[in-house]
Amino acid sequence: MNSINELNELRAASHEKVVLRVGEQKPEGAKIRLDVLTCGGTGCSASSSEKIIENIRAELVKRGIEGEVNLVKTGCFGLCQKGPIMAIFPDNIYYCHVKPEDAERIVEEHIVNGRVIEDLQLSDEDPETKQKITDIEKIKFYEKQQRIALRNCGKIGPEDITEYIAVDGYQALAKALTEMTPQEVIDVVKASGLRGRGGAGFPTGVKWQFEKDQPGDEKYVICNADEGDPGAFMDRSILEGDPHAILEGMAIMAYAVGAHQGYVYIRAEYPIAVHRLKIAIRQAHEYGLLGKNIFGTGFDFDIEIRLGAGAFVCGEETALIASIEGERGMPRPKPPFPAVKGVWGKPTSINNVETLANVAQIINKGAEWYSSIGTEKSKGTKVFALGGKIKNTGLVEIPMGTTLREIIYEIGGGCPNDKAFKAVQTGGPSGGCLTEKELDTPIDYDNLVAAGSMMGSGGMIVLDEDNCMVDVAKFYMEFIVDESCGKCTPCRVGTKRLLEMLTKITKGEGTMEMLDEMEQLCHDIKDTALCGLGQTAPNPILSTLSHFRDEYEAHILEKRCPAGVCKDLLTYSIDPEKCRKCSLCSRGCPVGAISGVAGKEAFKIDPDKCIKCGSCMNACRFGAVVRK
Repeated sequence: MNSINELNELRAASHEKVVLRVGEQKPEGAKIRLDVLTCGGTGCSASSSEKIIENIRAELVKRGIEGEVNLVKTGCFGLCQKGPIMAIFPDNIYYCHVKPEDAERIVEEHIVNGRVIEDLQLSDEDPETKQKITDIEKIKFYEKQQRIALRNCGKIGPEDITEYIAVDGYQALAKALTEMTPQEVIDVVKASGLRGRGGAGFPTGVKWQFEKDQPGDEKYVICNADEGDPGAFMDRSILEGDPHAILEGMAIMAYAVGAHQGYVYIRAEYPIAVHRLKIAIRQAHEYGLLGKNIFGTGFDFDIEIRLGAGAFVCGEETALIASIEGERGMPRPKPPFPAVKGVWGKPTSINNVETLANVAQIINKGAEWYSSIGTEKSKGTKVFALGGKIKNTGLVEIPMGTTLREIIYEIGGGCPNDKAFKAVQTGGPSGGCLTEKELDTPIDYDNLVAAGSMMGSGGMIVLDEDNCMVDVAKFYMEFIVDESCGKCTPCRVGTKRLLEMLTKITKGEGTMEMLDEMEQLCHDIKDTALCGLGQTAPNPILSTLSHFRDEYEAHILEKRCPAGVCKDLLTYSIDPEKCRKCSLCSRGCPVGAISGVAGKEAFKIDPDKCIKCGSCMNACRFGAVVRK
């Protein structure tokens, strides 16, 4: 791309591709009358979205109307619970739970005859009028969201650079290179209040300034796409749905700090994201948006992909740098910080995917626009991967300051099956559990830390009455022990000791003194571990001890798991008053622990033989099996 005029010409030429989706009238003489967008993200791909697209195409060809319909494979629409999702424009109709066998009906009924298929339509019910809501902007899941980082996910084809350019893609890069100095770019990012979305929340502009101020011509920028938190898939979805936004953000960052080489460090377990990134990089080269003399300004910048092997510790920036350099991914002491001595010993800035996805919008719309969103100390929006015991699982992007209650009950729809909400885990293994008391906390970096958790990269796991909080803490500690790189003793040894104590407690072998020992060890690890992984590893234990100490005590003093989760503490029995003598429980027992005579006497469970698998409870239709 030799000039901004060429970019604008390409944008104008490409605009026809997206007019139906952005609500504009299609040009006269245009053959395309409908856009059919189908989610091609990881979740929907696993539910046969590729086959859905293939079947739709075949049906269009069969009817000879393939030239009238633009089939687009997009990124995630957000509402994963309802996937695969399909959108048809300009009708603004969204279909959910679409199956390959629905293709013929969708083509015949909707595309050919213009009739909405109501049983597939994504909708809500107005709680007051009981009327059906089909306007996507008024559906509860989307109503309070404000998409900035996710702005193009589900709206454009991520494997076509011209669709990104048609929605103002690379305009921010052109503006930065042709109208702004590097310092002006940094000043805008500083004024916007953008903070790193990878977990620590460090001001992005300040980080860039540190690198810019370092002497030397050889500098680097890195996109951290490692995303190792259990249940987190925000970065993956952005890369799958809008990869050029990340390339553009990296190029702007590189110009601001004086770098000419960038790396995207992404885990190899993200094959769709890696595939689309490779396509995006190749296309950006073909259009002159990466490489030499971008926009004729003399600015050179290139990007390479580095695949990670799935080590959680490589989300820590110095371990990530070591991995890029071909060494074992282990943290290094700081200082020096990467902005001073990073990859190959040169100044380096590292930002995660979501952070970079905001950059182009800030340059295009200005710092004042971005800083008007959010709270005083946490500006903009935050993407959360909402999962666990929640009706509407998926990706949620909300303005900072939105409360946990709004996310869980209004956007997420609350816990399914009328179960009682118990806690929400934010920040993954580095975060903590928050309870009903904290649900009205406005979400931002400082408020979550003050409440005993943290933002993290954006995982949000909802827990209900059936979750044992001791078991939850044990789950995260098992993860940490597996992922610890072993470099420092507090993390390598201390987390194993914590896991040993948690395991004893869940088996009924714990003591009250163990709780005090565990708490003290948690604080010792936080104070002495080398990197952020170790320093935050005890958080799930500390938060569950603070909010759910009674559950720990029940495991120790009563040898009982209140939630009925910890297998070693469970007992199964059969209520003789409810037993119908049908023998279903006995026939389903894998170890012959249940005795009785069908039709003559109530059945009994031998506690010495019982392996507590629960098959008897699943088999009984009359509620006679009791679990305590």
